[in-house]
Amino acid sequence: MPDHKTVRTPEPRNEPQKSSAPIRHEVVRDPRFAQLSDSDISYFTDLLGADGVLSDESELQRYNNDWMNKFHGASQLVLRPRNASDVSAILRYCNERMLAVVPQGGNTGLVGGSVPVFDEIVLSMQRMNKVLSFDPYSGIVIAESGVVLEQLNSYLEERGFVMPLDLGAKGSCHIGGNVSTNAGGLRYVRYGSLHGNVLGMEMVLADGRIVDNLSTLRKDNTGYDIKQLFIGAEGTLGVVTKLSVLAARKPKCQHVAVLGCSSYDHVLKTMQFARSELLEIVSALEFFDRPSLDLVLKHIPNTRDPLSSSFPFYMLIETSGANEEHDQEKLNRFLESAANEGLIEDGTVAQDTTQGHSLWQLRESIAESLSKEGTVYKYDISLPTRTMYDMVEKMRERLADKHAGVVGYGHLGDGNLHLNVHTPHFDPEVLALIEPYLFEQTALERGSVSAEHGMGLSKNVYMPLSKSVEMIDIMRQVKNMFDPKGILNPYKVLPPPHQPPPTEAQQK
Repeated sequence: MPDHKTVRTPEPRNEPQKSSAPIRHEVVRDPRFAQLSDSDISYFTDLLGADGVLSDESELQRYNNDWMNKFHGASQLVLRPRNASDVSAILRYCNERMLAVVPQGGNTGLVGGSVPVFDEIVLSMQRMNKVLSFDPYSGIVIAESGVVLEQLNSYLEERGFVMPLDLGAKGSCHIGGNVSTNAGGLRYVRYGSLHGNVLGMEMVLADGRIVDNLSTLRKDNTGYDIKQLFIGAEGTLGVVTKLSVLAARKPKCQHVAVLGCSSYDHVLKTMQFARSELLEIVSALEFFDRPSLDLVLKHIPNTRDPLSSSFPFYMLIETSGANEEHDQEKLNRFLESAANEGLIEDGTVAQDTTQGHSLWQLRESIAESLSKEGTVYKYDISLPTRTMYDMVEKMRERLADKHAGVVGYGHLGDGNLHLNVHTPHFDPEVLALIEPYLFEQTALERGSVSAEHGMGLSKNVYMPLSKSVEMIDIMRQVKNMFDPKGILNPYKVLPPPHQPPPTEAQQK
């Protein structure tokens, strides 16, 4: 087993790796961590039973590789606990033996946060998949962390509620993983972040202690709100086993519209106008550029151009409310006024649920379409909304001499840009032109190098561009307090210990 690894940007998931990528940074296996032994496997088998322990190489593959086929570990063991007591016994043993552990949910992450770097034990939450209770008066649901997001939402919809989180990977991601990465999703503009919707949680610390913070109270002002530290911690502080979440009332009516705009400036003005005219019924404000749409039309069967003409920019606006006639009238009035003001050139409104789903598919299929173009360099950053698309144009100019496509799309309502570059094959020169330039430019705009995908292994080296030295030092102290031996998801989130000094961009 090699004791060091170079973090790279490999080939996309739909093609075999054809060439290695350039060095990002070298990760060295922590020599304090023990090697897995036969006695360890025997202990875990006695604890969990034969079906709770996976060690066959063919079974391990899906846990050692992320779904984009970008990151690859060499774990020899996957453990599948049934409850918090199992998790407690596993972590207590691993902490005493100095065995590193990687908590894993649906493994749909994009930054290498949920797969091993070396031979860490994978702690899969897939068997902890029960919805435990639901209060129809408060809308509070309690579930184990291994419940798939789409299944949890279906459970709630049957009872007149919905999850305040929706994202493209909902069919396979776990709610525990969503919380551990602080996933944002498509309807952040309506329901806000998980920091506001998660009311409580049960978590197991590195030494095996079970912490019961499974509150179902909307107002609880007794001391420090410890659970907030675990939201977005990517399993580096503890393992989340149960959650209480405030669900939202299921809208009685929804409308989806796709609009064509002649410039990004008109996109911004249309967004501003939508917020002032549609007010409380706005549930999503998305945008994508024409190159993004062209990829969807090229690669996704049974899709068609939503409008009769081509436009540089498209907006997807969704409204959710309780009165069909009122909401329809409000949306029609907004669209008519926006057209009269010259903000939108054309538009279409879904006439039923099926059409609404088709319009959403145009936006949600962009990532899949990109994966069919060759190598994809994916970036997820937060920027001031007014300058968000400038980054796409800067990147196009910077890569003008390369055979590279650059597309921009994302969550307009919260300033989250998904900037993607694609080339027919991996090109180290393209990557060198993107990084660290993109992150330095983001820092100059006082943006964040990670909007909603987390830091994982691929971005932690760039954390100093978004967080001060003092903030990172506090994070290290928190990590050391909860996990003093460092066994939980090592090498992730925080920058490497010997981080280079801040760049000029950060200093400014």
